[in-house]
Amino acid sequence: MTRKRVNSWRAGLLQSVPIILGYIPVGIAFGVLSLEVGVSPLNTLLMSAMVLGAASQLVAIQLLTLDTSPVVIVTTIFVVNLRHMLFSSAIGPYLKGWRWYEIAFFAYGLTDEAFALHTRKFKKKDLDKTEAITINAIAHGSWILGTCLGIIIGSSLQKIEFLDLEYALPAMFIALLLILARTWLSLFIALLAGTIATLTLITGMNYWNLILATIICSTLGLIVELWNKKKYSL
Repeated sequence: MTRKRVNSWRAGLLQSVPIILGYIPVGIAFGVLSLEVGVSPLNTLLMSAMVLGAASQLVAIQLLTLDTSPVVIVTTIFVVNLRHMLFSSAIGPYLKGWRWYEIAFFAYGLTDEAFALHTRKFKKKDLDKTEAITINAIAHGSWILGTCLGIIIGSSLQKIEFLDLEYALPAMFIALLLILARTWLSLFIALLAGTIATLTLITGMNYWNLILATIICSTLGLIVELWNKKKYSL
């Protein structure tokens, strides 16, 4: 074991702290809610281990409470997770030279929050393979841990309203935004994306609102960034 690898593990752990603090409470809520709608503890745990998506898993639980057909559930989850195609197109070029199984393991554990952290590192060309994979692994592990705790709590309690866990996911995204929005352009794009997502949700575009906001704002941000680079290079 080299010192460089140990340092990479340590750096990955430190950067994962906001994700850990957000995933565990939300994972607890998911575990309890999943049991409440009749999903078995084993299937609840397998969902967190195999799907690894807070938004999609919570949507699935909500649809189960409405006795929705499996086809509708699968289709809806597919739509919710379409944003991962954008993640792949944005982050793929930085993974050149990685072995196929390293890319597969990295992609399997890539979440919204981990993507936000990786994007900052990749833009600085400060890519460390071990550090990146560590962040994903810790994020996945903390989500599974939260789910396990939720299963334990859900097996012994009837209701969890008193825990008031709804704040966890929004708080985590706010913390990541404060870390990443270091320029006025980044802050403007983030606020614009939030505004578009909210307005489209109000108009009834459930589950498509995030995808639409991401496409519009990421395209706008890229155009402005390329224009600035061209302007200052002249």
